[in-house]
Amino acid sequence: MKDRTMKEFIGEVFGTFVLILLGDGVVANVGLAPRLAGNAYNWNTITIGWAFAVIIAVYISGGVSGAHLNPAVTLGLAFKRGFPWKKVLPFIAAQFIGAFLGAAAVYLIYRDGLVAAGMPNVWSTGPGAVFQESFFQAQATGTGGDPYTMLTAIIAEFFGTLVLIWGIAASGDAKNMGLKDNLGALIVGFAVLAVGLSLGGPSGYSINPARDLGPRLFGVLVGTKGLFDGLYWLIPPVLIPAIAGPIGFMTYDWFITKNLPE
Repeated sequence: MKDRTMKEFIGEVFGTFVLILLGDGVVANVGLAPRLAGNAYNWNTITIGWAFAVIIAVYISGGVSGAHLNPAVTLGLAFKRGFPWKKVLPFIAAQFIGAFLGAAAVYLIYRDGLVAAGMPNVWSTGPGAVFQESFFQAQATGTGGDPYTMLTAIIAEFFGTLVLIWGIAASGDAKNMGLKDNLGALIVGFAVLAVGLSLGGPSGYSINPARDLGPRLFGVLVGTKGLFDGLYWLIPPVLIPAIAGPIGFMTYDWFITKNLPE
């Protein structure tokens, strides 16, 4: 049993590493790539990149750990899907470790551009998660700053996480549309894409405490400023998805599971 838990731990570390490697990687690429010049910050590219980051990470690690890759998912599965509570902390620890290491890999890949741009925040969501100056010193726009308040960001993260969890619950629900396991990752990736395109503006759609806090911690180590100013870093991107995860599975059962035909 301990051996199985360790294998699952490694699967979660590796899967979350891939998630952040590709997810924060697309943010760095879009913001820093010289070929994009002044019009660097492209929301569509970032949302598509994050969706594929999820799909690839789930396919890579799903057979080992189930590819939670997100404390909100792990908590929701423990509350409503019988996931063993004794595995919750090891899974969450693995997710944070993987996210931190993924950010470190992005730093190694994009270090030259990041240093030249003054080490902007490519790591995490919310206020400050924009390139004040692109690689060519042109103004760029992004997510999470004015005019959105913290309350608005909280609401956006809550509903964004619900949509993610609903997509996950549906992807594994054989009584619903009869999806096979090898298609589930696509549905989850499309759910992330939908959240990013439709709901991601006010907060930058963390929808995953490890995805946000792990790279944020790494960003501090390499000199990105303002990552822990105020309490924003704790509430919308970390606490709200953790709360919304179990609620997502609960509401899926209320509105969908109990209404499916026998």
